[in-house]
Amino acid sequence: MFQLGIAETARQLAARAFSAVELTQHFLDRIRRHNARLNAIITLDEARSLAAARTADEHIARGKAGSLTGIPILHKDIFCANGWRTACGSRMLENFVAPYDAHVVSRLEAAGTVILGKTNMDEFAMGSSNETSWFGPVRNPWRTSAVPGGSSGGSAAAVAARLALAATGTDTGGSIRQPAALSGVCGLKPTYGVASRYGMIAFASSLDQAGPIATSAQDLALMLNAMAGFDARDSTSLERAAEDYARDLERPLRGLRIGLPKEFFSDAVQPEVAAAVEAAIGEYRRLGATSVEVSLPNMHLSIPVYYVLAPAEASSNLARYDGVRYGYRADAFDDLVDMYERTRAEGFGAEVKRRIMIGTYVLSHGYYDAYYLKAQKIRRLIATDFARAFEQCDVIMGPTSPTTAFELGSRTSDPVQMYLSDIYTIAVNLAGLPGLSIPAGFDAAGLPVGLQSIGNYFAEARLLNVAHQYQRATDWHRRVPADFAG
Repeated sequence: MFQLGIAETARQLAARAFSAVELTQHFLDRIRRHNARLNAIITLDEARSLAAARTADEHIARGKAGSLTGIPILHKDIFCANGWRTACGSRMLENFVAPYDAHVVSRLEAAGTVILGKTNMDEFAMGSSNETSWFGPVRNPWRTSAVPGGSSGGSAAAVAARLALAATGTDTGGSIRQPAALSGVCGLKPTYGVASRYGMIAFASSLDQAGPIATSAQDLALMLNAMAGFDARDSTSLERAAEDYARDLERPLRGLRIGLPKEFFSDAVQPEVAAAVEAAIGEYRRLGATSVEVSLPNMHLSIPVYYVLAPAEASSNLARYDGVRYGYRADAFDDLVDMYERTRAEGFGAEVKRRIMIGTYVLSHGYYDAYYLKAQKIRRLIATDFARAFEQCDVIMGPTSPTTAFELGSRTSDPVQMYLSDIYTIAVNLAGLPGLSIPAGFDAAGLPVGLQSIGNYFAEARLLNVAHQYQRATDWHRRVPADFAG
């Protein structure tokens, strides 16, 4: 059952080949057997999962099933889910049980999905390797000594190991697409505002966006159909007519114009990654697409811009964790100020503290204009570069990450080297555009390579069509890590 995609699983459920309870139990058994090697899932509640599956079976029996009814999924632990622990990878929230559902969670539950559990993540989504979590690092199922990518590494690793049919993630600077690439699965970051941020614990509010992780573009489309939608509780949520993101999956690619930014194909890219991406572009040409060189001249500034803006927003968002209202509180302190200081010193990890300090600095008197305001101006230039590129092409393609998965611990002492893992993803968040990563091959060590596609605003259906047609012609997305194939 774990080899089936969402669409085929839904057909099998409708045909009564197996029940939602049997399907859920199958995945719970796989989690019990395999998760200890990965540390991808940190919270389970088997009784609740099976109860939800029984409800799904009742809907199926009454003929009221939808495309996601009875489908077992995982949620990144950044999403509040009523009655579930929501720790956000941090000691600060280690024992916090959410009293309400995030909008994305409630929409997926309304669509009939079954929550299997919550996935591990970089603390407060700050990281590119899933090594900053209070609950320990996640391991890559293709090689357990390597990272799965981050911050949605738990979701990506779990889907890659087929511990669930799909999972939710969040993408602030590449945190869906980069782990999808390093773990050999598919991940979609929608246009900013398409999926509500309500109930999603904030890191950088102008950049954070929820999206799905799955094994195919078709499954991403089915997940996004449920996740997307206006939410009046989120001031950045976009009020748009509902659309079917699977509507164009079978559309031929003849006439598709692929933009290849010269900035994406530099000496910084691992040769095997470059070769796999070039082979994928060749496959697209065989499918009827053409390619044109485009330029994103300000893309090299995306990392410094991001590491001014994101920490600035984080320093504000994380001010609420003070030990007074909820979350961790230091055991011993002398007075109120000492309690604040000890709580935050003990409750936050090193990477979170680093970003809070950077953010507080760039927002401080005398530095706001020099750093924060200038970064916002460059952010606009980056968005303008994309607008000009899309005058020449329909979709932009290149590597998702400059390398395949690196070894655990190999970059933890060098934050700048770690930040460079997101060099091809961050600009998409700064511009608010949709981006998608799909598997496109392997390096000599057997580690996955990700192909990134970037679309214009609200071009999710087109991106999914482009990915689906490639996946009809290739089988990279069907590969399962050998140790988790049984």
